[in-house]
Amino acid sequence: MKTTITTKNAPAAVGAYNQAAMHGNTLYVSGQIALDPVSGELIDSSIEDETHQVMKNLQAILQAADMDFSNVLKCSVFVNDMEMYARVNAVYASYFDPETAPARELVEVANLPKYVNVEISCIAGK
Repeated sequence: MKTTITTKNAPAAVGAYNQAAMHGNTLYVSGQIALDPVSGELIDSSIEDETHQVMKNLQAILQAADMDFSNVLKCSVFVNDMEMYARVNAVYASYFDPETAPARELVEVANLPKYVNVEISCIAGK
């Protein structure tokens, strides 16, 4: 059975998807971009600020499912410019314990929603 997970502490879904879906003990979190959940404004002053907002949005959704970053099994990271890899990675890495960090891929794509620089989704488990 699938349970929908939503929180006001992350941007609302704007399409035919939800912030996350739980099946059994596994949580599938939709891709998050750097939208401030309160103002709806895009945080894009720097790639670091943008990545931090993405991670905060992921964190809010994880918390809504009684989880945190230690529960994350896999992340998918999409960037629009591979030259930003090191800067995105530095922020991303600050949210995980290096010894228990999840599996991950980081790929460059042509475009992302709202033409942001980074989008991250994850899968977590209890």
